[in-house]
Amino acid sequence: MGKPVPSVSKTDLIKDVKQVALKIDGTLTRDFLRSHSVYTDQQRAKVFPTFDSLLKAADLDKKVIEATPAERLALKQAELQAKKEDGAKLLTEAISKITKLEAERETLISLHDRTPQLYDIPVQTPSKDSESVMCIVASDWHSEEPVEPGQVGGLNEHNLEIGEARANNFWRGCQRFYDIFSRDTNIPTIIVGLLGDFITNSIHEELAEENLLNPTEAIYRVQNMLLSGIRFLLKNTKSDLVVVCHSGNHGRTTIHQRIANEVGNSLEHFMFFNMRDQLADEPRVKFQIATGYHSYTRLFDSKYTIRWHHGHGMNFGGGVGGITIPVNKAIAQWNKGVKADLDVFGHFHTSIDGKNFVSNGSLIGYNAFAVRIKADFERPSQSLFLVNKRYNAKGIYTPIYV
Repeated sequence: MGKPVPSVSKTDLIKDVKQVALKIDGTLTRDFLRSHSVYTDQQRAKVFPTFDSLLKAADLDKKVIEATPAERLALKQAELQAKKEDGAKLLTEAISKITKLEAERETLISLHDRTPQLYDIPVQTPSKDSESVMCIVASDWHSEEPVEPGQVGGLNEHNLEIGEARANNFWRGCQRFYDIFSRDTNIPTIIVGLLGDFITNSIHEELAEENLLNPTEAIYRVQNMLLSGIRFLLKNTKSDLVVVCHSGNHGRTTIHQRIANEVGNSLEHFMFFNMRDQLADEPRVKFQIATGYHSYTRLFDSKYTIRWHHGHGMNFGGGVGGITIPVNKAIAQWNKGVKADLDVFGHFHTSIDGKNFVSNGSLIGYNAFAVRIKADFERPSQSLFLVNKRYNAKGIYTPIYV
């Protein structure tokens, strides 16, 4: 039930309607009364069943209502008083604002007049105790696949000569960053992640027609480029090298991908064993050749674990979030088995420094396939990062643009 309507006397209702009538020149309407009266329609209806009966009782049933001079004077005085009160309120607000502005002005003036109290910041010297592992990632070179400028709007070009020059730039970039970072942290070990798809191969008819070398020639050429880069690092650094090797999905000898025996049908897997044999007499080099989709490297007495893979075990069908969402879903599932602090992979030709993963770019760069699938343009690049022993964390990350 609703609340009862408070009763109002007939005298008070008549007095109210007369006061409202003084505020209008002309005929008093029901809407005007509603908006200016202190009483409601329900309260008036309990005494006067109709609007006209109310006007008649108040002697206001004439078309034109005229106030007496005294009534008009009282009304004007009320209006002036209301304006005066509003003006006083505005004046108070203005004075308050001016006071605040003056205080702010005084603060700025005093700050300008004060002499800055400077202090010396000591130069940080390299710590003799700092130790890091430098990781360099090479993948997705597609060394024998051509890219014509006209295929990609002039954004890229790739052939055998350009690919070799980019590979050389990659190795030189690694050595340059090593020189810079080793000034501040000891780098006893460099991990060289070779994560596959160094050749495009003839797994599709179109590739077989367009590639600049056949698969065996291409794999032999890439082997020479990788061995030359490893020997370059041995010559120009003092660190030991751990070479982590993974086959990609392009190096296979079968038309369709294999799962259980993928590495047994891979030209790249064979190449890695041959590279290991070529460097068997080098005491500073150790090979870690994956026999499955994942391999793991444990650093600093197993306090930090890196999981390596090519990347083709994660599905990405496009989407606004890019590869980040499917990558994190895959990592969460894999961590239920063997937990890793960091995943490192290639395959997507996308350079990303994620919190818990590193996605490597490509040496071939933007190509016709990238245009067809509407991939983002990205300059040819590979990846480098440090893992710090003290913090057991990935620290510095940088793409190496080639």
